[in-house]
Amino acid sequence: MDVPSTACLPSLKTLLLELVVCEDQKPFEALLSICPVLGDLEVSFREDESIQEFTIKVTSLWKLCLHVSYYWSSLERYEIDTPCLEYLELADWNDSPCLVKNMPKLEKAHVDVVSFAVKNVIGSVTSVKHLTVCSEPDVYGDGIVFNQLEHLKLCICKDDSSNVLAQFLKDSPNLRVLVISQQDLHADLKTNEMGFWNHPSSVPECMLAVMSTDFELGRILCIKLRIKDDEDGDSSFEIV
Repeated sequence: MDVPSTACLPSLKTLLLELVVCEDQKPFEALLSICPVLGDLEVSFREDESIQEFTIKVTSLWKLCLHVSYYWSSLERYEIDTPCLEYLELADWNDSPCLVKNMPKLEKAHVDVVSFAVKNVIGSVTSVKHLTVCSEPDVYGDGIVFNQLEHLKLCICKDDSSNVLAQFLKDSPNLRVLVISQQDLHADLKTNEMGFWNHPSSVPECMLAVMSTDFELGRILCIKLRIKDDEDGDSSFEIV
């Protein structure tokens, strides 16, 4: 890919880049720089790409879909700087460090990560109201709170997915909808049965706040749980 120095795309709002081939990051970043009103960007690089690092810096961008392959061995790091982003889809199966700067306007995010190096991704999407996530059990640590999160969809294809669920319940006080399923793209992975998990020591605040929460398991089973307090003040779950 080569971008002429005099080129400009002043009206381009949507850009799809598939199987991008570059010797380094300069042509890719130059292309983004000549799109002053770009709002929707989808990028997937070739698995044998030689780029070692890249930055997506577009202040006008409101939607970003980025796919980073597990087989991209040359990648050393990448950065996302999109302050006006409202929707993020990040599929990163690589082990390269990633820097995601604050996105205060983000409302929806789809995060599919296996790398412990992208730990800050979760910390950068705390403003979302709708979140779909598939991640390793410790992809984010303590101290992160999702105050705006109302709708969570959790993929359970990874080991210890139940512990990820427990942490999200603890850190999402305003959660209203929880969907537990396995993403279609992960159908070939062994489904975690969520049988062994660290049981919460108390009822999650999101459940106490609304007293009832809808749970959808896969595509076939819907269960409603209600919080009950007994005479001793202990809380328990009732399936209704």
